[in-house]
Amino acid sequence: MIRFEDVSVTYEGVAEPTVRGVDFEVPEGELVLLVGPSGVGKSTVLGAVSGLVPHFTGGTLRGRVTVADRDTRTHQPRELADVVGTVGQDPLAHFVTDTVEEELAYGMESLGLAPEVMRRRVEETLDLLGLADLRDRPIATLSGGQRQRVAIGSVLTPHPRVLVLDEPTSALDPAAAEEVLAVLQRLVHDLGTTVLLAEHRLERVIQYADRVVLLPAPGAAPRHGDPAEVMAVSPVYPPVVGLGRLAGWSPLPLTVRDARRRAAALRDRLATPRPPHDEEPPATSPTPEPPTTPTSPAPEPTPPTPASPAPPTSPAPPAFPSLRRLFRRGSAPLAAASAAPRVAEVQGLGVRRGPVTALRHVDLSVARGETVALMGRNGAGKSTLLGSLVGLVEPTAGSVRVGGAVPHRTPPRELVRRVGLVPQEPRDLLYADTVAAECAAADRDAGAEPGTCRALVSGLLPGITDGTHPRDLSEGQRLALALAVVLAARPPLLLLDEPTRGLDYAAKARLVAVLRGLAAEGHAIVLATHDVELAAELAHRVVLLADGEVIADGPTAEIVVSSPSFAPQVTKILAPQRWLTVAEVREALA
Repeated sequence: MIRFEDVSVTYEGVAEPTVRGVDFEVPEGELVLLVGPSGVGKSTVLGAVSGLVPHFTGGTLRGRVTVADRDTRTHQPRELADVVGTVGQDPLAHFVTDTVEEELAYGMESLGLAPEVMRRRVEETLDLLGLADLRDRPIATLSGGQRQRVAIGSVLTPHPRVLVLDEPTSALDPAAAEEVLAVLQRLVHDLGTTVLLAEHRLERVIQYADRVVLLPAPGAAPRHGDPAEVMAVSPVYPPVVGLGRLAGWSPLPLTVRDARRRAAALRDRLATPRPPHDEEPPATSPTPEPPTTPTSPAPEPTPPTPASPAPPTSPAPPAFPSLRRLFRRGSAPLAAASAAPRVAEVQGLGVRRGPVTALRHVDLSVARGETVALMGRNGAGKSTLLGSLVGLVEPTAGSVRVGGAVPHRTPPRELVRRVGLVPQEPRDLLYADTVAAECAAADRDAGAEPGTCRALVSGLLPGITDGTHPRDLSEGQRLALALAVVLAARPPLLLLDEPTRGLDYAAKARLVAVLRGLAAEGHAIVLATHDVELAAELAHRVVLLADGEVIADGPTAEIVVSSPSFAPQVTKILAPQRWLTVAEVREALA
């Protein structure tokens, strides 16, 4: 159905091809997973299937790509629209109408389908993706995960023979991700739809793949084959594979179920030493060095204990630590959270947006040096709570204070030195024409020393040049740039909305190292995330929200271990023992 024949793509102004030697075939009715580190060209490969590369993006495509026997070099994207449905990394760039139902119907209208067919398919898709309650909602009022489901639904309604999906579960909560992947699997198995998708959260999708195509490095020839065989040599892999590598299992398990069947001996070996969550927290954590290259396997960072960090002795927010210190994985001494001064205090918070009650009766306090993960299904109110803390959303009830100030009444130039937000859409913070200009503006606005922002960008994502335009960066690279822009102001409270969206495991490990370094220096961190593995590695506390209310607030180990939806893979495999990450297991076996 899809055929790549020795394809290479070179963009204007770039000396070397972004992808080179791409040669593989996707048969009809298969789900093929495209994996690799950030920036290796996965989105370029996907764009070549729909004809967006090179007809829309520009550049030079050598070789040949055919879809249903149509050569994409001679067929414009509009001439492939009846065959290929595409969802990119950014759902907002996908929408052309105002409401959910109109968006689902738009693609069929463009193809001239009969009204009765359109009506039936819209209803089917609303039910398939759990969107029935949102059918009349304006798209602008939806959460990031809800928008992603609408974007996926809009390409399903025309019934394309080929689906191309770039990070389709990146903004979805675990349950919604499973629903979307189950729909894709049903299309593949029952209707013979061909699916090619790229995804960094391999723990969600690897078990559904018929085959895996690995792009190991920029410009390197891909490797493809059976998922277990490719995962054995891949520089990016999910925790279940990391645990399998550590335990020496062969073939490697790809699902929690397969791993549990083999884990009896490993659980016996781990039965004597107690997991760190059952012991008193140590005074300090070991500080191994991070990976040296962006394509190396992501290390499993040593997790924090569930207690909140103790406050540093200095009463003032600390100076921004050196980059070397940021990239060590040490943590501050741990003690009861009640001993630390509060950076943010939320009491009885309520927020209404038109007819929708986004938050109700929310109480939350965040201490210096503490990392709190906000979790819950799409539309639970996580982003609204972050918006309230940064002054973007005015409360309709209750109070919000950050560093003693009321955010929505504080001038922006003053507020930026108290709290910083990295939003779900990092492009909202980026307006300059180059990375260098963006960083220079960030340093100037924050009153920081020149080069502060640029050093952070280099640490998070090595290899990004000063002259690169932010729009030419991948989603994960733009997020790293936006994070550096916010960190230049050294805010005592840092807020992040889906911070690992678009990041591979190595880049996520570097992000974890940076955030741990900030927490060790006394910065408070609140992140809204659907990434259960990130919460297990980083968060001291987890706050669960549902329908705008806090339904659980406690230590990470206590909250996630008891949740079938939010438990990380290692926890599920080794239950009833309380382990969260591969790093914990590795340390216990050493």
